[in-house]
Amino acid sequence: MSDERTPQRTSTGPRKKRPFQRRKVCRFCADKQVTIDYKDPRTLRYFISERGKIIPRRISGNCSKHQRAITEAVKRARNIALLPIAGTHVLP
Repeated sequence: MSDERTPQRTSTGPRKKRPFQRRKVCRFCADKQVTIDYKDPRTLRYFISERGKIIPRRISGNCSKHQRAITEAVKRARNIALLPIAGTHVLP
């Protein structure tokens, strides 16, 4: 009976290890002269996808403090039409 209750492994062999990936560094913490400003859409474009979405921290590599500031700056820039709300508008 104990043989029936033991789970069977479907995979054969050890798990694959991920290759070493370099830790992303917040560009604003590394370079103190770079500032986050909603009036500078050229800087904010790096943190927006081509569809108009804000890129998350785990992809951009920003720290949480600066990611919150970027989110606020992007929303302000969208509000006064310096940045588009959507990447492209599809016409029917």
